[in-house]
Amino acid sequence: MLTLTKALFDQIVEHSRQDHPDEACGVVAGPAGSGRPERFIPMLNAARSPTFYEFDSSDLLKLYREMDDRDEEPVIIYHSHTATEAYPSRTDISYANEPGAHYVLVSTADVDDAGPFQFRSFRIVNGEVTEEEVEVVAEYS
Repeated sequence: MLTLTKALFDQIVEHSRQDHPDEACGVVAGPAGSGRPERFIPMLNAARSPTFYEFDSSDLLKLYREMDDRDEEPVIIYHSHTATEAYPSRTDISYANEPGAHYVLVSTADVDDAGPFQFRSFRIVNGEVTEEEVEVVAEYS
């Protein structure tokens, strides 16, 4: 299960809406080994595409160095889908290389008549996708 604060939830959704019609992407880092998402890090979609996202390689290298210096790890890796449901594509699955991370997808398309967005979380390990429950809390206890 992914547990995150309402503030982080809102930041991910807002970034996804702001970057629409392009896919948004980013990371939420947390203390290494804690599994707790804390620091919201919106990234630039270097592909600037409505159907694909790509982290800029130099930005990603800088981010990983910064997380290492702060004894953090990527707890959430998120991106948006602008025209399809919030489910990992074949490309998303092939690029998922953080087995400990929660892969959050936000759909900014109303694909299920449930409203303007979907927020879903997945574990992706060795190409296997498992959806997990998301719990949004006011703050961590």
